[in-house]
Amino acid sequence: MNHAHQIYRERRDALLQSMRARGGGLALVPTAPEVARNRDSLFAYRHDSYFYYLSGFAEPEAVLALIAGPDGDRHVLFCRERNEEREIWDGFRYGPDAAREIFGFDEAHPISALRERLPTMASDRAALYTPLGLFRDWDREVTDLLNEVRNRARTGVSAPEEVVDVRASLDTMRLVKDAHEIELMRRACAISSAAHKRAMAFARPGMYEYQVEAELMHAFLREGAQAVAYNSIVASGPNACVLHYRDNNRQMNDGDLLLIDAGCEFQSYASDITRTFPVNGRFTGPQKAIYEIVLAAQMACIDAVKPGVPFHDYHHVAERVLAQGFIDLGLCSGTLDGVLESGSFRQFYMHRAGHWLGMDVHDAGPYQQHGESMRLAPGMVLTVEPGAYIRPADNVPEMYWNIGVRIEDDVLVTADGVENLTAATPKSIADVEAACA
Repeated sequence: MNHAHQIYRERRDALLQSMRARGGGLALVPTAPEVARNRDSLFAYRHDSYFYYLSGFAEPEAVLALIAGPDGDRHVLFCRERNEEREIWDGFRYGPDAAREIFGFDEAHPISALRERLPTMASDRAALYTPLGLFRDWDREVTDLLNEVRNRARTGVSAPEEVVDVRASLDTMRLVKDAHEIELMRRACAISSAAHKRAMAFARPGMYEYQVEAELMHAFLREGAQAVAYNSIVASGPNACVLHYRDNNRQMNDGDLLLIDAGCEFQSYASDITRTFPVNGRFTGPQKAIYEIVLAAQMACIDAVKPGVPFHDYHHVAERVLAQGFIDLGLCSGTLDGVLESGSFRQFYMHRAGHWLGMDVHDAGPYQQHGESMRLAPGMVLTVEPGAYIRPADNVPEMYWNIGVRIEDDVLVTADGVENLTAATPKSIADVEAACA
């Protein structure tokens, strides 16, 4: 087992320790199923993040079993067997023997033996820890397992009395990133930063949004990213006011802004960057006015992120700075407190200022516990992404119509503040116009 796989074993040990604190039991964590795209063709496979977090094992058709029992802890993997014919068609498989050794398991078995072996493993365990409601077929598997163990009651064994959603423990673990994870996220962010710069240099009036998307994909794949972390948003003109615009098929005009929200996934870790820039390389007066408000809000938000403060604080900062900006431009009327209280600013800003980031782009981890906002701690990674979306309306001067701006960075909470992992992406008006030139 090499150093990288030692990290996964340590994570499994941490989960086993938390299970022991509750009286022990059996944890079962499946990976994601393969999904058909069309006839004879599957979607590109993506393992389940919880499973991978504990195993480092990327193949489909696998289940992780962790036993915290009276005779000690056991790390068990079920996976596909070697199969010469399937490997000719679909590529290499580890098989149980190699997987056990390389990934640091105590034992490994063929996935075909799962149903036969699980009832014995689950017998006389105080609790079963598993992700409920994640995969429908897995829920069925768990129900069948419990029934099978209950059926064996006459032989003197008992079924787990408690079924616990294992994700609660794992979410808390995943919230604070270790050095290995931070290294991968830095790399993902660097690749995505370079892709956004490439898009700024490439985009021109008359091009289609998908042509810019192709440049992003080129930059991601060329640098070793395996996939996008989410479907890229390449939204020009009025499309920038659609928060999750996905068509990417409009022809861009001279005078349009282009909002790009795109990030790659590198070795299972996401990045998530948004930049907004003029397709012709120069902001107009009204575009500049909206952009400066969003930039001021974004910078104020980053300043508000530090260890010990509640997660929700920087969201309130975003609302205050944006609302004041909207008042200054005449888009909202009244006092700052009045506009915040009435929520009239939500006509132009209707989302949160960010989310956790990690293996999933909207990553695992609670935002509040016991009714209180989570407090930020070193090792947490989050996005900072205020925006302004000025759709045509009777109460809006026409010069601002269809201007949509979002600026998003990925920040790591450190011992004394933050490290902006995406700081290399041009952001000031001068830097953005220079990158477009």
